[in-house]
Amino acid sequence: MKKIIITGCNGQLGRAINIELGKSNEYELVNTDVFEGDGITPLDITNVDACLELARKVKPAAIINCAAYTAVDKQESDVDLSYKINAIGPRNLSIAATEVGAKLVHVSTDYVFAGNGDKPYIEFDKTGPVSVYGKTKLAGEEFVKEFAKNYFIVRTAWLYGDGKNFVKTMLSLSEKYEEVSVVKDQLGTPTSATELAKAICYLFPTDNYGTFHGTCEGSTNWADFTEEIFKIAGKKTRVNHVTTKEYLEKNPQAAPRPAYSILENYMLKLTSDYMFADWHDAIEEYLKGIL
Repeated sequence: MKKIIITGCNGQLGRAINIELGKSNEYELVNTDVFEGDGITPLDITNVDACLELARKVKPAAIINCAAYTAVDKQESDVDLSYKINAIGPRNLSIAATEVGAKLVHVSTDYVFAGNGDKPYIEFDKTGPVSVYGKTKLAGEEFVKEFAKNYFIVRTAWLYGDGKNFVKTMLSLSEKYEEVSVVKDQLGTPTSATELAKAICYLFPTDNYGTFHGTCEGSTNWADFTEEIFKIAGKKTRVNHVTTKEYLEKNPQAAPRPAYSILENYMLKLTSDYMFADWHDAIEEYLKGIL
């Protein structure tokens, strides 16, 4: 059996990858996270010696890095920790993967772009992060390119799965309020962790290395996405469509959000016949499982 190290196994994507790889008897999963738990190996990815020690012991065929510091606003004042987790962590895993001849899958984000575009970003477009989160995630990508030999960088956006996420927040608010205000001028693609996990599990056994975008097909804005959630869930809560400026007047945020976060899975389409599900179908499937 091929051994696969999964970092950040308790996160939304880590859990989805466990489910997807668990369908095959080809892999033995070595789950790691910051804290020790049942069946979980503690691993601090910011410690290069710890990463090397685990890689040498396990000798994995691949390392799938789902670990990240994703609290976007906190990172504006917590820059050092952001760089340690989002940049140094991937660097350390890349060094470890190269030493033992393992492939590396690193998950990145739409925040590496400036977010002011007017057409879907492809993998060849110029990056230009404006938040600490985006800057540190881009630094992580650069370290992967520098230190990993065989790697897949997969950028995703608007992720939801088994854990805390926008979908569950909106459903919770619908239980308390007759109306909610949601921004209408931020565009992107809601992406199911299950769909992303399927794509990663399709990619990593191949030699189709490089940087990929991985989001569900289609696009929307946060307000319309909320209306779709409520419609499928049978909620009567009204959605007030507000501008980002109007929202920030009542809910200040430390980090700027991208106005335009639509990613085109260009590399996947150029180099394979793999297709993500449409975001409408993915959210309906997700809600079936939690309602």
